[in-house]
Amino acid sequence: MFYGNTIDDTRQLFLISWNKYQHKQPMLPLENEIAQVILAHPEYHKIIADNKSQDHTYYPEFGETNPFLHMGLHLAVREQIGTNRPIGIELVYKNLMSKYKDALTVEHLMMDQLAECLWLAQKNDTPPDESAYLDRLSHL
Repeated sequence: MFYGNTIDDTRQLFLISWNKYQHKQPMLPLENEIAQVILAHPEYHKIIADNKSQDHTYYPEFGETNPFLHMGLHLAVREQIGTNRPIGIELVYKNLMSKYKDALTVEHLMMDQLAECLWLAQKNDTPPDESAYLDRLSHL
């Protein structure tokens, strides 16, 4: 789980952050970061505004993208870059920015690799392989 102990906790944090942003209320740094990710995804604004979205199950096999997972991966990548963890990811990000010039595009490319890394770790019941992750990122 990215933030919170349950899927509901995590989704609620997105909804609260967006509500605070829209009503110009004071925000914690994490809430502000979440609001910035939501702002970058106008296709999700209606979903976030709909409180029923918290209970929806998203099925990739039916072509559905889970907006909370997608935006959570943005937050995870930004955290990795900000902390340079795994070590070397900040340089990989800078190199990708030089190549693609658009932060959202670079984050999306990195998120694909992060999701694959996490899926493999879960599938194999092992910790994520940071070396393989960085290697895949360096080939983008």
